[in-house]
Amino acid sequence: MASSEHGNVPRAKELAGKVAIVTGAGRRRGIGRASALVLAEMGADVVITGTGRDPATFPDDEKSVGWRDIESVADEIRAVGSRALPLVVDVSDAGQVQSMVDRAVAEFGRLDVIVNNAAAPYGRDRMPVLEVDPDVFKRVIDVKLGGTFMCSRAAAAQMVKQGEGGRIINLSSIVGKSGRANTAAYSAANFAVDGFTQALAKELAPLGITANSVCPGLIGTARLDNMKPEAWDARIKSIPMHRAGSDNEVAELIGFLASPRSSYVTGQAINVNGGDQTER
Repeated sequence: MASSEHGNVPRAKELAGKVAIVTGAGRRRGIGRASALVLAEMGADVVITGTGRDPATFPDDEKSVGWRDIESVADEIRAVGSRALPLVVDVSDAGQVQSMVDRAVAEFGRLDVIVNNAAAPYGRDRMPVLEVDPDVFKRVIDVKLGGTFMCSRAAAAQMVKQGEGGRIINLSSIVGKSGRANTAAYSAANFAVDGFTQALAKELAPLGITANSVCPGLIGTARLDNMKPEAWDARIKSIPMHRAGSDNEVAELIGFLASPRSSYVTGQAINVNGGDQTER
């Protein structure tokens, strides 16, 4: 068994012989990378996608270690004994999504798990509705909801073809359950992801494919580096555990949902939020 570099947790190779795709997995501090590593430690071969970020935009912690986005994550996956395929993919583009699935199957022979983690960057959408640029709103929806739809659809088609079931895991948010001011686009996208996941679960259940959404609260990732300190402090005070969660704490739930242990769990939207009640 391998051990997680994040939590030193022994891993049973529950996913040996399985293949997973994790979208939005290039950031050093991010749920995508953490999830890809957990799945790899569980034995899966992993396709990881990113957007081809300009290295000039990388945060300082990535620059200081010579981070190479999805290529660095691929190296980490190989280091724990699994195969990796890094791909630059725009998940809002149906053609690129289908190519992603086709390349995963061509490289590794099958597809068993998809983790739809990709989302538009935090920032220009986080303002009052009356000030949100319609193009920004549309981009948030296109990436989060449209990407989840297209990736789930393409992955499910391959899983149905294989006839051996599968796992679809969609990243949502606790603001997909109770909207917050100044998050209209993000709230709308995540409410829709949860509804889409429930519908998908009902359709695919007879085929042995589960679909669940994971709803993080405040998680200390690079995505929130631009969050104002006063907003961060206020959120911390509202959380009973008085801290943000880690990317690996979210990834542990994703690993469970990808495993055989979750075979009777489908159509759920599961919070990972330290007991935060402010979103309800």
